[in-house]
Amino acid sequence: MNRKNFIKSAALVVGATAVAAPFVSASVSQGKPATKVTLKKSLGYGMIKEDLPLTDKFKLVKDLGFDGVELNSPTDIGKNEILEAKAKSGIELPSVVNKDHWSKPLSDPDPAVRQQCIQSVAQSLQDVKDFGGDTVLVVPGVVNEKVTYEQAYNTALNSIRELIPYAEKTGMQIGLENVWNNFLLSPVEAKRFIDEINHPLIGWYFDIGNILRYGWPEHWIKTLNSRIMKLHIKEFSREKMNKEGLWKGFDVNLLDGDNNWPVVMKTISEINHKGGWITAEVSGGDRTRLKDISERMDKIISYL
Repeated sequence: MNRKNFIKSAALVVGATAVAAPFVSASVSQGKPATKVTLKKSLGYGMIKEDLPLTDKFKLVKDLGFDGVELNSPTDIGKNEILEAKAKSGIELPSVVNKDHWSKPLSDPDPAVRQQCIQSVAQSLQDVKDFGGDTVLVVPGVVNEKVTYEQAYNTALNSIRELIPYAEKTGMQIGLENVWNNFLLSPVEAKRFIDEINHPLIGWYFDIGNILRYGWPEHWIKTLNSRIMKLHIKEFSREKMNKEGLWKGFDVNLLDGDNNWPVVMKTISEINHKGGWITAEVSGGDRTRLKDISERMDKIISYL
């Protein structure tokens, strides 16, 4: 039973407004062994620091072992130029990051601001469809001194529900990401948030490195389970955070921080993750730097 059918059957039993029961992978629910999880490698477009035309940038990262590139959206680059570069390079564009969810959050008290973000995400959904991908990364909300936690929770829920018709129209997914937004700070709460929305096109874009400040990624992966649509990869050092400052924790190469990659990847295998992609979101650079990132990602993926 896939996730969509599960939700439909659950709704028949408990009503459309009920929260869905915990999801299980199809292989587990049918008593069959899980198929081996596979992950393609992607990276954020802004990580490519070589001064090259778009097509050559895509060709470069393809040659370095990356399968895809994640663009910001709505994009300032012409769509025809992007599609031409994609065709000539053989790169894939599996996902995009909405660029307005921080400055105009879905949890903003001002409905006009929220509508700006909703329209921006709607455009991102169309963009990723046109690019041949399937997922838009969205930050669900922001808690600060002017926006209470409860207010952000309820407002973000309503805003995301307003996005469902746009997701259904395009057939594209919205993946909510865990970021340092003082919001949805536990895996249980993140799971509940998704289940309250209760729609197969709304899930989680899980950032492995962002969790290490206040948790363990393997715990989140196990709890979120099939709600995870895509994966971001970065490293983090609690020691550097404590000694040099909060943001310095990210100033460490993949494999050199506190992620227990064998355990993390084993957990990804155990939930039979179907998202298919793991995307680097780290400090980029020239081809030498990108080659090193690609090789480190290969080592991490080998733990599956």
